[in-house]
Amino acid sequence: MLLLELVKTAEAVTATRSRLAKVDALAQLLGRLDPGEIPTAVGWLVAKPRQGRVGVGWSAVAAAKEAPAAEPSLTLADLDAALDGLLATAGTGSGAGRAAILRTLMAAATGPEQSFITGVLLGELRTGALEGVLTDAVARAAGKPVDAVRRAAMLSGDLGGTALLAITGTEAELDAVGLVVGRPVQPMLAATAASPSAALDVTGESSVEYKLDGARIQVHRAGDDVSIFTRNLADVTHRLPEVVEAVRGLPVRDVILDGETLALDEEGGPRPFQETMARFGADAVRETVLHPWFFDVLHIDGRDLLDEPLSARIGELERIAQEYRIPGEVTADRAVAERVSQDALAAGHEGVVVKAIGSTYAAGRRGANWVKVKPVLTYDLVVLACEWGSGRRTGMLSNLHLGALDPDGEFGAPGGYVMVGKTFKGLTDALLRWQTERFQELEVRRTAGTVWVEPVTVVEIAIDGVQQSPRYPGGIALRFARVKRYRDDKAPAEADTIQALRALLRS
Repeated sequence: MLLLELVKTAEAVTATRSRLAKVDALAQLLGRLDPGEIPTAVGWLVAKPRQGRVGVGWSAVAAAKEAPAAEPSLTLADLDAALDGLLATAGTGSGAGRAAILRTLMAAATGPEQSFITGVLLGELRTGALEGVLTDAVARAAGKPVDAVRRAAMLSGDLGGTALLAITGTEAELDAVGLVVGRPVQPMLAATAASPSAALDVTGESSVEYKLDGARIQVHRAGDDVSIFTRNLADVTHRLPEVVEAVRGLPVRDVILDGETLALDEEGGPRPFQETMARFGADAVRETVLHPWFFDVLHIDGRDLLDEPLSARIGELERIAQEYRIPGEVTADRAVAERVSQDALAAGHEGVVVKAIGSTYAAGRRGANWVKVKPVLTYDLVVLACEWGSGRRTGMLSNLHLGALDPDGEFGAPGGYVMVGKTFKGLTDALLRWQTERFQELEVRRTAGTVWVEPVTVVEIAIDGVQQSPRYPGGIALRFARVKRYRDDKAPAEADTIQALRALLRS
């Protein structure tokens, strides 16, 4: 297929706010693709090329810009091969080779194709084809039940591969996709509530568990082979030998565990989140020891537990890993839930997660069965730009421009980000130095006082609430925003939404 055909579909999807229209346009495109093109096209449409980031920045793309081609000639395979070439061209003297690949690619591209390619290269592609929309489109193109497609995608962690199977395979083959020990699945996510009592009103009888200030991990064991994945499904096994050792000691043969890991101080309390994340940022084993804590089990010795109630999963977890079980209590009593929350805070943790005791494990979904409660309102936002500081911060990038995800394009481009405020509070000298270097690497343009960056950096922001404001497109502004930490473990597509922030106006 010509690349321009996919580009035109992406433009049509971006231009409409109608979910049905998006699904229809994408389904028609999927139906015209050759089987071998399906995973590649799906990856681009959800801004997740199979090659990942190929190490090309804004300056390299700008230098490679050529006059647009008059007629389309590039195919999907041509762009895919170029990305492979960029990824493979590395090391000393690679700059000239990468520049040559980029110039050749851009010279063959029409104007719309150049814009699309730039978005793919810089990780800024915003087509409005979020995974939920594209999953529905795959189901329509394949003539398969959307629930079956969604489940297969969640359990395989691969929407492109699922699309290929759904369109070319049988319904029975699609239904056969299940948990595979060693292959990560998308983690179940939690909604938010203002208090444990409010959360319990939603979930009913629940397991009220400590919410740790750690890093989410999913651990797979098959015999003596142990694999550890982050919430983004990155393999970090070699960085966490103490977790590998702990899981190898459990009385099981095969298991998939969901939990957190964090560094503890001499008294057993949690160390700062940054100390935990430092272990994920380098291959060398650090002196800091990370302790695993588990709150769910998805598979054990040939038995899948996804569709069993949480009560059964907790029972199995306590049987095999009681010493690593996250503290909590099962209750329907508000007073008990509030007490567990206070105990968690007193122990130095963030709060609690309230989980409906009869709920199944909905991989990749954020529903009402899990509800997190933290005493301070915190939201994961995306850095859009950063202003140069003054006074003692002269020469450093300081004031952050913060954006919330706009999944349906209610206030702009679908899948883009809506600015909701700025902050320079909570930044340590170390963070100032880091972000000054990092954001110049991510620079896409600048004015006299501001550096605009690729929207790929997630930062956790504490706020006292929001207020109505005509200053920003979403109609709200953050109140007393301050930086808690950068979230290297989260992708920008996992940022909190403008709709979630606007809901605070009604609370």
